[in-house]
Amino acid sequence: MNDALLTVRVARKTPEALDICSLDLVREDGGPLPAFAAGSHIDLHLPGGLVRQYSLCNQPGETDRYQIGVLRDAAGRGGSRAVHDALREGDTLTISAPRNHFALARDARHHLLLAGGIGITPVLCMAERLAVAGEPFSMHYCTRSRDRTAFADRIAASGFATAVALHHDDGPDGQKFDLAGTLDGAPAGSHLYVCGPRGFMDAVLGAARACGWPEERLHYEFFGAAVEASADDAGFRVRIASSGALVDVPAGTTVVRALAACGIEVLTSCEQGVCGTCLTRVLEGEPDHKDSYLTPEEQAANDQFLPCCSRSRSPVLVLDL
Repeated sequence: MNDALLTVRVARKTPEALDICSLDLVREDGGPLPAFAAGSHIDLHLPGGLVRQYSLCNQPGETDRYQIGVLRDAAGRGGSRAVHDALREGDTLTISAPRNHFALARDARHHLLLAGGIGITPVLCMAERLAVAGEPFSMHYCTRSRDRTAFADRIAASGFATAVALHHDDGPDGQKFDLAGTLDGAPAGSHLYVCGPRGFMDAVLGAARACGWPEERLHYEFFGAAVEASADDAGFRVRIASSGALVDVPAGTTVVRALAACGIEVLTSCEQGVCGTCLTRVLEGEPDHKDSYLTPEEQAANDQFLPCCSRSRSPVLVLDL
């Protein structure tokens, strides 16, 4: 991954649906942008020091622009409001190079794409890539209503429109999403990809696991997560393997903040256990995982954790720092 930041200009800001806009970002110096694969996201550095992750939703292979879609979240932490209210066409800002934690599986017999709300952004990119490659897929796109369905016209005009089913919460019963039937009807060996609100994703993944879908055929990306505090959250200590230094992590303080107070910086971005930027190796101790990034198997291995949100079940956690 290239950690260098890129300076881009907002070439176009377009309303896509109720409370959703898209941004077309181009390099300020006019050069090509780094190539990306379907499922990639970028860090967007916003005014006021905010950093947020947004999936790329234009066609993979395009290097003249990056396109992102942003839902205004009145209950969010300010990033989406900054995009909707403060950013204008012609403004410049910095972004990271693309990263991909939500890649399409190679050699899958069939791809089942499920999008809820703004989760359409990486899923649409995947559909366009699969269509170009001639790989078999079906896609279901669930929204609250037609006026909240971003990129509907783009999907309808695409060459893969017949592979896509739209489902609206306020629509007739006959068009509503049948999760059980969709999972049961997927061709053998299908890989499932899901992105959207937490409740939607939990329902999809829970149903798939209950039906016996193996974890290696489940692919997902969370846009945000509420990190829940537990009544039994307690203070613990972190040992830095390289120096032996011990750092106290009181209850109510994240590992990242405790380390920063001692002059030890860990690169972070989302601070919600979603993006994986701060992923750190654990050499000793048992983490208390609170992230939405690691798979259940990766969490069970207890050899890595996300210090922006996760804690420790053991008195001391030894980190590879």
